[in-house]
Amino acid sequence: MISSVKKNGFITGILFTLVIATLGFLLAELPVFEYIGPLATAIILAFIYRQIFGYPYKIASGIQFSSKILLRAAIILYGLKLNIDIVFSQGLTLLAQSVIVIAFSVGASFIFAKMIKADMNISMLVGVGTGICGAAAIAAVAPILKTKDEDTAISIGIIALLGTVFSIGYIFIGPYLPMTPTEYGSWAGLSLHELAHVALAAEPAGSDALAIALLAKLSRVFLLVPLCFILIFFIRRRESGKSVKKIPFPYFLIGFVLMSLLNSYVLGKHIVVDPEVMEGVSVLTSILLTMAMTALGLNINLKDTIRRASKPFTVILAVSVMLSILVYVMI
Repeated sequence: MISSVKKNGFITGILFTLVIATLGFLLAELPVFEYIGPLATAIILAFIYRQIFGYPYKIASGIQFSSKILLRAAIILYGLKLNIDIVFSQGLTLLAQSVIVIAFSVGASFIFAKMIKADMNISMLVGVGTGICGAAAIAAVAPILKTKDEDTAISIGIIALLGTVFSIGYIFIGPYLPMTPTEYGSWAGLSLHELAHVALAAEPAGSDALAIALLAKLSRVFLLVPLCFILIFFIRRRESGKSVKKIPFPYFLIGFVLMSLLNSYVLGKHIVVDPEVMEGVSVLTSILLTMAMTALGLNINLKDTIRRASKPFTVILAVSVMLSILVYVMI
């Protein structure tokens, strides 16, 4: 009887995150919400539910499954969006610039957080998200930094908000800047937060701008795995000799790399896959990631969020402005 109740709670919890994720996708088609995307929309819906009805403890096992297992599955499948071959053959300069972008974003976030005594966990998460690829990067490094689900959700919400504001700002000021379309695309691809934000900002400048913007973004995504291992190295060095919980190895990143290699050197060359199948996998990836965001959003407590998120938001706002200026100067 007890096992049956647990099983029902597990399944219901997963379905619950699926329902809210679906609502997030539907709302993201509407004005205003279309700019922040389904991930942030799902987090907002989950956050509202939590404040009104409280946390659904009876189905917590299914919700936790979505926030942990489905999240890792989504990151693994996300590797199919990265073509390493293109990055190496056409984007070596962008790759070098991406190293600068990531080092600046993470380093500046750390320094500013120290200066104003902001929550370090959230500040570092948004710093990584700003430097690499938003929500996916935050989700990847969260287990390494051993952050709470609530911190992860808050960080993703901050990234979604700032990325949306900045991408819309780029669209308005881009035509007035002395840049070619490809230079504008590089600027957007190297400085904006999410892949969706890059596409949103670059698309109005034309196909050439969009292509170089996406390539620049891919070069940043490529550096996700090296950054994770660098973080593991420094955390283990810092905690050497202390009686602390061992840092879990992010095995899902191996899956991310394997999927990237598969997409780069096998699919389309040795194995022909119907484009509709790949599109279906892309949709599945988005659904799983949005379900995970829903689960994370349910962990946000309003009072604690206001108290802890204001300073990290200030940190990443300053970092984002400086990053935009830095990248503009570089190109």
